[in-house]
Formats: sequence, C-alpha cells, structure tokens
Amino acid sequence: MRAADRSNPAVVIDGRSGAGKSTLARRVAENWPLDVSVQLVALDSFYPGWDGLAEGGRIAVDEVLGPHSRGESGVWNRWDWELDTAAESHTVDPALGLIVEGCGALTRDAAAVADVRVWVDGPAASRKHRALERDGDGFRPHWDRWAAQEDAHIRAHDPVELASIVVTVP
Repeated sequence: MRAADRSNPAVVIDGRSGAGKSTLARRVAENWPLDVSVQLVALDSFYPGWDGLAEGGRIAVDEVLGPHSRGESGVWNRWDWELDTAAESHTVDPALGLIVEGCGALTRDAAAVADVRVWVDGPAASRKHRALERDGDGFRPHWDRWAAQEDAHIRAHDPVELASIVVTVP
C-alpha cells in the first residue's frame, strides 16, 4: 500500500451486491478531507454486461487505478446496459483524488496501487433485500448469476484479506 498522505490518494471500495459500497463511496466523496477534489468511479458504469464482474475489475486496474497511480490520465468507457455495448469515454484526472467502488474492484493488482482498501459486506438476506429494492426487477433474474461471480472473485482475490478497512452492515 502506498502512503495515504498523498495529495491525490486512491480509495478502493469492494463488497458484495447490496452491501452498501455505493452509499459508503458517496459519503466518503461528500466528506473528502483533502483540499484537492475527488472523483468517484463506479464499476457499475463499465462492467461489460451481466457476466462482466471479473472484466470490470481488470478495467478498474488497467484503465483507472493503474494510470492514476503513475500520474497519467485514465480513460474508461461507460457500458450501455440497454444496448449491451460500450458507450462514451470518461477521463480520470491523475491530479485529483480517486474513489473506485464496485464488486471486483479489490484485487491484488488494485491493492498494490490503492492507498486505502475497503471491503463492505453484510448478511446475504439483508444485501439481497437492499439490492432488489434498489434495482428491482432489472436485477432479480441476475441475482444468482452475479452472486456466483462474486464468489469466484472472493476465491480468486480474497479481498477481505487485502482490505485495510472492513465494514460490516446489518
């Protein structure tokens, strides 16, 4: 882990669906303690479809976190869920702080360039209730499919072990 006293730190927030990652990320962004602004990038914006959790984690490292850690601009493409294709590009400014949140975000490669690493989780029933209440019928048919990818991510990367902060929600 790099020193968290940099002027443009990178925070990675990972966890299972419905755990509260997005809410935590927004709160961190709203209460950013540094003078430099912060940019928030959600993996939901660029997962390439319902089978794209692992690819989203790779994109986060290769196109967002990696360039940011080298002082280079990162560029990622939004995924258009309705058209099932990549859409417009977005730039990540290396001079600003960075929060990357989403399931699959905390891998060994991401941990190597992140200043703060967070894992958020909670009981399966609570998470499912929150996720389906938030996303409704659009997510319901994909819940098990997505949960299997979360399980694979956890087995492959052990994000709880990589985290510098673990948050458990009820």
